[in-house]
Amino acid sequence: MATMNALDTSSVRARVSEAEWTTRVQLAACYRLVALEGWTDLTATHISARVPDEDTFLLNPSDLYFEEITASSLIKMDYDRNIVLENGYYFNPAAFTIHSAVLTGRADVVCTIHTHTRAGMAVSAMKCGLLPITQHALRFYNRTSYHKYEGIALDPDERERLISDIGTNEAMILENHGLLTVGDTIGNAYDAMYYLEKSCQSQLDAMTSGTELILPEPDVCEHAAQQYEAYSSYEDKDWAAAMRKAYRDSPGFDQ
Repeated sequence: MATMNALDTSSVRARVSEAEWTTRVQLAACYRLVALEGWTDLTATHISARVPDEDTFLLNPSDLYFEEITASSLIKMDYDRNIVLENGYYFNPAAFTIHSAVLTGRADVVCTIHTHTRAGMAVSAMKCGLLPITQHALRFYNRTSYHKYEGIALDPDERERLISDIGTNEAMILENHGLLTVGDTIGNAYDAMYYLEKSCQSQLDAMTSGTELILPEPDVCEHAAQQYEAYSSYEDKDWAAAMRKAYRDSPGFDQ
């Protein structure tokens, strides 16, 4: 697969720490995995990750498809909107607004994923929001935030409302817009998005069936949500398997 890189791997790698390079490789893999899952929207949407031990973060170039992104093509930015490692690319201004907000407001967050999938956008337009009708969806029971639509996220003031709305949750539905998940690792943010996307897809399938939906009792919903919180070791296994998939099905991201 041909990719467009303004800098070669050795040029970028020589200018960053080993910890940053590891983060770059994992973030680039995350982009490739999102592409493989079909969660992309041309060059729109974005995924970010903190640079370890620095007050900076990584974001995708605004003119590359996710399947083209590599570790060396990721943009390194600070929270004052400055690119701190030039590589010939520019960022999506709305991406900066959303991701700088979440990473600034949540010290526990390492990675933020934002998507415009068909199922995610559909659920984002429903007054009912995400319904607790599947085991996947119960992971987010009473643990999903909602953010009112304000137009394309170009207003810096919206960052305050994004931070306030997400609270301590790992998932937020941007109303009339799409989905957002966070994690204390790149893998955990990806895992959360996988479950959230599946939950939205299954909700649409169930609602279009025309039959009455079964909603578990609230105490059962809460019990299942707590089970997800208690049993998190699977996330590391999932991410290890996902990385193998990225290397197998979309090689070259680690350049």
